[in-house]
Amino acid sequence: MADNSFSDGVPSDALEAAKNATNTEKLTDQVMQNPQVLAALQERLDNVAHTPSSYIETLPKAVKRRINALKQLQVRCAHIEAKFYEEVHDLERKYAALYQPLFDKRREFITGDVEPTDAESEWHSENEEEDKLAGDVKNKVVIAEKEAATAEEPNPKGIPEFWFTIFRNVDMLSELVQEYDEPILKHLQDIKVKFSDPGQPMSFVLEFHFEPNDYFTNSVLTKTYKMKSEPDKADPFSFEGPEIVDCDGCAIDWKKGKNVTVKTIKKKQKHKGRGTVRTITKQVPNDSFFNFFSPLKASGDGESLDEDSEFTLASDFEIGHFFRERIVPRAVLYFTGEAIEDDDNFEEGEEGEEEELEGDEEGEDEDDADINPKKEPSQPSECKQQ
Repeated sequence: MADNSFSDGVPSDALEAAKNATNTEKLTDQVMQNPQVLAALQERLDNVAHTPSSYIETLPKAVKRRINALKQLQVRCAHIEAKFYEEVHDLERKYAALYQPLFDKRREFITGDVEPTDAESEWHSENEEEDKLAGDVKNKVVIAEKEAATAEEPNPKGIPEFWFTIFRNVDMLSELVQEYDEPILKHLQDIKVKFSDPGQPMSFVLEFHFEPNDYFTNSVLTKTYKMKSEPDKADPFSFEGPEIVDCDGCAIDWKKGKNVTVKTIKKKQKHKGRGTVRTITKQVPNDSFFNFFSPLKASGDGESLDEDSEFTLASDFEIGHFFRERIVPRAVLYFTGEAIEDDDNFEEGEEGEEEELEGDEEGEDEDDADINPKKEPSQPSECKQQ
């Protein structure tokens, strides 16, 4: 049988490799003659050549030594900034005490325990001037109609479903609320923010106050968010202010058969030996807003959380921050929807596109100075999510 593995004393594998190499060289030559490919390669080389890290590597050792000294100064700045935010927290605590009497009165009006006076309930609307222009005759008709309507209108106590309406209005909260949560949230009377005492680790507590109801015996449900204001030893340059690092919930004393955070399912089991089938019931977790009070714990033993757990924890921190910074201080505006409209007005475009202002070629620098005055740098957020 003829041996095909050699041709003129050269192995066939070597011949095949030579052919492939020749073809590759031809293809490479064709590609390199393409001006678009050459431009793309040049752009990539330019980008690599001009990265900050590559530039730093080209500096003399003496300059690198001085840069390291600047980094040490930057770390010291981060620690001073951390102290600044600790004092900010003390100021928050001080002013929270000044806000609280107003929030207490807000609760009294909402629950109907106190009726506001005429002076307290007076509010000048934006349409007030237009109403005056309508004329005396029209005003008399409107007043008569209002009086007749008022006589027929019901007069409920306080502001019914105040906090529940806020939950419905705010997307971040409404996504957490299930249909079976709604009757419970209608019993929510107040939400308070309490800051940690002086000398204690930085934290804040959300208190959800409920009137007596058929679902649980707790009058207050709490969620504690623990914070820190210190640069990370491994990455001090990432410090941007206090951050939430963990949170604790509370036990809810559910009345029998009223726990919406679990559901009962039936499951059939077959005996391996006898072949008989039995039906058992078991409780499994159920989606509910009230899982908010049984939060996932941040890993404290050095083990990293999986991606889903990290997302869940970050979302929890974001919600806690939103309650503290927006919902509680501006509750009435989230009830009416005015705060939501304001937030929508400041959202970025869907494409995230930026518009560039073009000035005349002559005197363009002067135009830019008028249009784009230098802005003072803003302080980092008082609290960021981990």
